[in-house]
Amino acid sequence: MTRPLRSRLPLSLALPSLLLLAAPPGVRAADAPPVALVGVRILPVAGSPIDDGVLVVAGGRVAALGPRGTVAIPPGAEVRELPGRVVIPGLVDTHSHIGGVGGADGSGPLQPEVRIYDSLNPLDPGFRRAVAGGITTMNVMPGSGHLLSGQTVYLKPRGGVTIDAFFIAHPDGTPAGGMKMANGTNSMREPPFPGTRGKSAALVRELFVRAQEYREKTGQRDPAKRPARDLGLDAMLEVLDGTRIVQYHSHRADDMVTVLRLAREFGFRPVLHHASEAWKIAPEIAAAGIPVSAILVDSPGGKLETRDLSFATPGVLERAGVTVALHTDDWITDCRFFLRMGAIAVRGGMTREGALRALTLSGAEILGLSDRVGSLAPGKDADFVVLDGDPFGVRTQVLETWIEGRKVFDRSLPADRLHATGGFGAGSERKPYLCCADEAALAAGEAQ
Repeated sequence: MTRPLRSRLPLSLALPSLLLLAAPPGVRAADAPPVALVGVRILPVAGSPIDDGVLVVAGGRVAALGPRGTVAIPPGAEVRELPGRVVIPGLVDTHSHIGGVGGADGSGPLQPEVRIYDSLNPLDPGFRRAVAGGITTMNVMPGSGHLLSGQTVYLKPRGGVTIDAFFIAHPDGTPAGGMKMANGTNSMREPPFPGTRGKSAALVRELFVRAQEYREKTGQRDPAKRPARDLGLDAMLEVLDGTRIVQYHSHRADDMVTVLRLAREFGFRPVLHHASEAWKIAPEIAAAGIPVSAILVDSPGGKLETRDLSFATPGVLERAGVTVALHTDDWITDCRFFLRMGAIAVRGGMTREGALRALTLSGAEILGLSDRVGSLAPGKDADFVVLDGDPFGVRTQVLETWIEGRKVFDRSLPADRLHATGGFGAGSERKPYLCCADEAALAAGEAQ
């Protein structure tokens, strides 16, 4: 028996207490001396802007923040005077495909057993582009050519030689993530894939019914009556119990309403992704209590079902009371230009505060990580970005990106600047600084 969707906890409260951010191997934030950024304008997102502010970082967390003169700087801290700089929380990208994504294959339209992290390459230069754009948390997903293409993974692009160093993990050490589903035209092709929207929904219903039956059988006291283990249905049980959120690719208004209907029937938690026509059904989305992860592209085109994409969508949803995040869908939008998408949302009618929230805290809520990331507050992870101007200024540049109190991008370094600006060697996984960095400095960096 399914529960009414609106009777459950808000999505932002569902998972945070279940998650633990894993530290990269070999890095102990507690061993680093405290750092104090002084004289900066701080935009904490979950609080008022702070002019001439101080941000203190210690042990990988935000230790304190506030106006100059109100914050105690710990003895031995590295004090950095940065007048004219702006500090914002690390950006949260709720929908990305970087890292050499390879998910479900052509053997069928529903493949919940596929785990996207088994295909990711930690040396992919996309992760360096992400930190060059200020992104500190991301949801990396398989593609949308299936009704269900596999399990997503929540990452921090900390750097490392194995993808395990990037994981945001559950307390038991397993990677946290969602489930990628899709409807509309992407998954409509020759059998065994569906050819119509009706058949697409029917196949999804059949999968959820099988998962419900599997749940009943696995609960049998008699071991002889329990079914053989099924990796795909195991993952679907996490969807049914709400610990694995469904990230649902959907463009047209009627397709999004189908998602709302399926969610009511089976009680799973969806997030509407892309949502090109969400502006047409904003009251229905708000009434269902379902968040939206939207994309705004400055050169619309491509598939017919995105024809009515509107820059006004985030603002329309904001005014309707919907939790709205933005995402890159990288390469659809290069992750180095994620801040620009917030500016486009403002131009379309979203508030500036809402647009910055859509790039940070709302995305953290959608991923169930808002107790650790998405805003600057004491006790939260020290994930932040240093800018040289207004976040939505056309000339503003990301100067530094920090993850858990560790600087992972510094535009003043030639090797990092290459990833921010492009150029020969920027896309090489093995040696991305062929022409633009001092070889001795590069060798020293590789030895660290």
